[in-house]
Amino acid sequence: MKFGGTSVADRDCWDTIGVQARRFTSEGQRVLVVVSAVRGVTDALQGAIADPGSAAQALEQVLSRYAKLRQELGLDPSPRQLELEQELSALLDTENSDLGTPPVQARVLGMGELMSSTLGAEYLQAQAGDTAWLDARDLLVAENRPGTARASYLSATCDCTLDPGLSGNLADVAPIHVTQGFIARNADGDTVVLGRGGSDTSAAYLAARLGAQRLEIWTDVPGMFSANPRLIPGARLLRHVSYREAQELSSMGARVLHPRSISPVRDHDIPLVIRWTGRPESEGSEISHMARDFGAQVKAVAHRSGITLIAMEGIAMWHQVGFLADAFALFKKHGFSIDLVSTSEANVTVSLDMAEHLIDEQVLQHLVDDLQAICQVKVIHNCASVSLVGMGIRTILHRLGPALEVFEHRHIYLVSQASNDLNLTFVVDERHAEKLVMQLHQQLIPGGVGGDSVFGDTWEQLHRDHSLEPGMPAWWRTQRDELLELMEGHQAAYVYSRAALAAAADRLRRMQHVNRVFYSMKANSHPEILRLFTGMGLGIECVSMSEVEHVLASVPEIDPGNILFTPNFAPRDEYQRGLEAGVMVTVDNLFVLEQWGEDFAGRDILLRLDPGSGLGHHKLVRTAGTHSKFGIPPADHDAIVQLVGDIGARVIGLHAHVGSGVMAPDAWHRTLSVLTSWIEDFPETRYVDLGGGLGVPDRQDQLPLDLAHLDRGIGEFVGSFGHDIEVWLEPGRYLVAEAGVLLARVTQSKGKGDVRYLGVATGMNSLLRPTLYGAYHEIFNLSRLHEQPTQVSNVVGPICETGDVLGLDRLLPASQEGDVMLIANTGAYGAVMASRYNLREPAAELVID
Repeated sequence: MKFGGTSVADRDCWDTIGVQARRFTSEGQRVLVVVSAVRGVTDALQGAIADPGSAAQALEQVLSRYAKLRQELGLDPSPRQLELEQELSALLDTENSDLGTPPVQARVLGMGELMSSTLGAEYLQAQAGDTAWLDARDLLVAENRPGTARASYLSATCDCTLDPGLSGNLADVAPIHVTQGFIARNADGDTVVLGRGGSDTSAAYLAARLGAQRLEIWTDVPGMFSANPRLIPGARLLRHVSYREAQELSSMGARVLHPRSISPVRDHDIPLVIRWTGRPESEGSEISHMARDFGAQVKAVAHRSGITLIAMEGIAMWHQVGFLADAFALFKKHGFSIDLVSTSEANVTVSLDMAEHLIDEQVLQHLVDDLQAICQVKVIHNCASVSLVGMGIRTILHRLGPALEVFEHRHIYLVSQASNDLNLTFVVDERHAEKLVMQLHQQLIPGGVGGDSVFGDTWEQLHRDHSLEPGMPAWWRTQRDELLELMEGHQAAYVYSRAALAAAADRLRRMQHVNRVFYSMKANSHPEILRLFTGMGLGIECVSMSEVEHVLASVPEIDPGNILFTPNFAPRDEYQRGLEAGVMVTVDNLFVLEQWGEDFAGRDILLRLDPGSGLGHHKLVRTAGTHSKFGIPPADHDAIVQLVGDIGARVIGLHAHVGSGVMAPDAWHRTLSVLTSWIEDFPETRYVDLGGGLGVPDRQDQLPLDLAHLDRGIGEFVGSFGHDIEVWLEPGRYLVAEAGVLLARVTQSKGKGDVRYLGVATGMNSLLRPTLYGAYHEIFNLSRLHEQPTQVSNVVGPICETGDVLGLDRLLPASQEGDVMLIANTGAYGAVMASRYNLREPAAELVID
């Protein structure tokens, strides 16, 4: 069990270590606890080495930190503690001229681990008398590697061959041993360190040497995530990861685990589990050979800052035999490990992680001086790598295309596609990396092919205080009996709740900085829904003249000025009829004004712009970017300004819509920024329409879209903008999805090998979203709602298509013919997309209070 710097920082942490270690010893097992220095200590010691003038200050900081921990643990200074303090004081003495040498630097850097392990072992021993302290330098011996003395002392590797007698020897002493990460010894007995993150690697080496049953890495995060969760709170826990994927993730910037810690456990087939010190009951991430392969998919977006690029250029290297050998020999001479390589006939560019190898600028300059003897050299600092990590990246490049539009206005220094087909990496300016990661994650990690077998809860879900969120049950749970009665005489039916519809509309009306809400009726055109929303003051957004006419017929009293018409590739007569009807018309194509400009002379119009990249839960619902047909692209800016002026139209509003199912509030803030940047060209603009796409949780345990965050960001932007504008939203699915359910009776069941099928009376003829988008809908047996689920089944419909699947691998109670199944969140894009395919009538539509 390895515990990192934040996991050994106070008494509560050490109490947790004791509890977790003793859960194994209570079952007769033996535990080796490997600990890091208290957080911040190694950084302070590294600072003293880099600047000897600060050594006294660093010494005071380190001794003070451990004195505080000793006091928290209720320990008196022991001989070993005092000996370590005296040793560190001597090493950091300003008169110690050897502080600049690698052997002394290694001793200094390893002192934090020695001090924390000593305090921890004494505390655990005082608790239960079951713990012994162990010096890691007696267990790990550094391998003899060619290279500089600096590398051999400050970035050592160790032999991790299984030692059959070691486990038994330790067991004879105590059930729990506490030792240090990060440090080892060389053949001469000198202290060496394993480089940054070396405590993980130490634990892996020791697990391999002992033939451990498992290795647990305890840290301050719940596990490996689909992105850095401190940057992206919606990042999802990776529950099961293969050794290869974990190696790639850790190498590409997932700092929760050091890359060198993977291979020792992989070679000895030891499962590695990342555990969360703050919540020990959390499942964490398991890395093993048993992790399931869900095929080609992006599992994570990783980034790593502090990258330095070395570009070597010269026409003489073309067809020059041995150039790379000569150049790489110089990197080896100075102790540099190369990460990424990109080559052409006259250029070779490589990346270095300076922090990883504890190498300073002076050593880098020595390398550059030597390289300049064989080529021209350019050093590019302050870079970062952004990597898409997952299986079979090469096979899904066509699916990644739209997401890669986020790089359109960014300088890319290097692109690398791993030969093992596990990552696609871009090196960019460091200042752009975090934003790129956020944009890529939004587009590529909406859920994942493997569902919950691969992806666990989000960072937000894992950290929220459940005691503060009792959670309201879905409306249909409280109206179960009424729904079952409604199904008398029906095989399948959509049911919409007026109360749930009104509640969703009311949430949007309460937003302080959104001036107007239009319901995007393409989500559900039921007349009663239109009347309910217009009665609450919402406008209606239509995408065809047939929808406009449907609204006018369903709500005869509506003011046409409350209808927003946003056609796309519609024929000319639809625009003409819209203008004649007095509705607000949106133009999203240069062609419309170029060819039919006279229709718009003297008219008020809105322009739909393309902000450059789309978002959403599936590529088919992303409505911006080069691969989407919607919106006026940025490249047409000058032309559209000229056209509007030439025909005499008045642009009173600017509009954009990036996609559907977006759960990140900042997405609309970026859209607002893009739209307002055009206002100076259209000074009569009064309205800025941010579109819709407000996401709805797919599962009841997921967090809803943070409307307060969205509202607050809009208010902050508008308040600082300096123009008097109204902000509009035009949601569809957000207003109606959760208010609707699809009910269908069970018809048949079937078993085929290990797979069970549960048939219901309607399928893709009523609900196309799962087939078209791969959309996820929760499915329940409403007739047996309170029975324990015992069977995993694929829920399918009666349509003669293999794709007629409503839900895969659903855990349900044993279901019988005639039971009523409920498919949740189907109020949007359900009945409106239904068909009579196979001449089967789609589900009826019912509305209840």
